[in-house]
Amino acid sequence: MIERLLEAERARTAGELDLATALLSQVIEADPRNAIAVVSLARVALDRGDLAAAEALARQAREIDPEEAAAARILAELAERAEPTPEPEPETKPEAEPAPQPEPEPEPRPAPPRPGWLRRLLDRLFGRRDMPS
Repeated sequence: MIERLLEAERARTAGELDLATALLSQVIEADPRNAIAVVSLARVALDRGDLAAAEALARQAREIDPEEAAAARILAELAERAEPTPEPEPETKPEAEPAPQPEPEPEPRPAPPRPGWLRRLLDRLFGRRDMPS
């Protein structure tokens, strides 16, 4: 039995799915409770793209052996494939940068003080009233 299982696995990995199916069917016919052979047949079904058969075979393997981890992995993989993928959120365009505003015109400067204003101010502060400017 082991030899046929190994030969079936080699055939499956080589892409010879018909040969793998034939070998695994022989093993299952000889031992219907061989969960490993049923799981291998589920893998062949996956390779063929027959998801319904793969799921049925993986469930059958779990009925034979509830602890069969490979069957659980196949079922989990099939469940992931069946879950609808969330719609991608529409791309939001980055907000356009506001158009550059023209720089405001500078406030007009007040007219410069008349010449000598500082001197007059200092004279007032220091009490120099009658000094010539």
